[in-house]
Amino acid sequence: MKDKTTALTSFMKQRKMGLNDFIQRLATNSYACKHPEVQSILNLSPPQDPELMNANPSPPPSPSQQINLGPSLNPSAKPSDFHFLKVIGKGSFGKVLLARHRADDQFYAVKVLQKKAILKKKEEKHIMSERNVLLKNVKHPFLVGLHYSFQTTDKLYFILDYINGGELFYHLQRERCFLEPRARFYAAEIASALGYLHSLNIVYRDLKPENILLDSQGHIILTDFGLCKENIEPNGTTSTFCGTPEYLAPEVLHKQPYDRTVDWWCLGAVLYEMLYGLPPFYSRNTAEMYDNILNKPLQLKPNISNAARHLLEGLLQKDRTKRLGCTEDFVEIKIHVFFSPINWDDLNAKKITPPFNPNVTGPNDLRHFDPEFTDEPVPSSIGCSPDSALATASIKDGSEAFVGFSYAPSMDSYL
Repeated sequence: MKDKTTALTSFMKQRKMGLNDFIQRLATNSYACKHPEVQSILNLSPPQDPELMNANPSPPPSPSQQINLGPSLNPSAKPSDFHFLKVIGKGSFGKVLLARHRADDQFYAVKVLQKKAILKKKEEKHIMSERNVLLKNVKHPFLVGLHYSFQTTDKLYFILDYINGGELFYHLQRERCFLEPRARFYAAEIASALGYLHSLNIVYRDLKPENILLDSQGHIILTDFGLCKENIEPNGTTSTFCGTPEYLAPEVLHKQPYDRTVDWWCLGAVLYEMLYGLPPFYSRNTAEMYDNILNKPLQLKPNISNAARHLLEGLLQKDRTKRLGCTEDFVEIKIHVFFSPINWDDLNAKKITPPFNPNVTGPNDLRHFDPEFTDEPVPSSIGCSPDSALATASIKDGSEAFVGFSYAPSMDSYL
């Protein structure tokens, strides 16, 4: 029990790292570097995915420079429209804040990204991909919605649904694991969201408990679409090395072309973690963890049902051509015996009562957010919008990076 607790604590710390930080630590571990699979990973050539290619990267614009970021359907939107209340999340390129709109008193989650950081790491294509995917999410109950987006000279702003039931990761930390009916409910709502993305030819690629939120009633909301890959046809593949270490599918580690079944592997890993408390091939030793993912047979303890066992074996099949979902995609997941108690129409209509209610008292109830975020002061620059920031001009470098980012829906697109 002590060993499991130690492993869990270590795991909680390690998983907060991004993939880049993880690779850096891997590279400085002399034991890990000797492992052939790790050497292969560390010898990765720059991504050949066309969406990431940028032979002539634009230098980051200075805050005083005006960048022509394309037409906006909401040209009057600006940071000073909002009262920024709390930091509720952080990422590689910025922060997520709870904000109240000054005009209508509505609460939103506002994702604020620094253009300099995005351009420096050549991630502008991923940011635009995230925006594109968000625009397609308005009709699904388990995907976070984008209300509109706008920009200033140095920042991009996503105005998103505010979800305050907490990350699935947060609740797993507190409870270690879930009973099977609760895990089934979450897995079904996640699968429904993934199936919808696949129907739009989008592969999610980064499913993990940190990207799965609970709303105020306890329903799943999938968020963070920065690693989504668009335009993947039913039989199409991609090959970009990305994701989160504990959840990387074998074909991604092998640098082989992969398809939408990578999302079903990740669903299996998340379901396993919900039932057992740790991802299926986790090890504190990073080289060993990668070796486990590639070579170690899946081991399932006897404290789950035969249906759960069969589903995990199907989802965590190392050969993607034999993985559950490889032929009929979401349909294969939907009809699996593990989900036989689920009425999918009722599920998508949110008519099934969630097994856990976060019991939030209102938008200001931040009990399910990590104090690591909420204790942080709101940066004063977040709400600033200098007069020059919203003007349209062009400069030689960096002017095309975020063209078309700004967005506001027509009024009839609101649900």
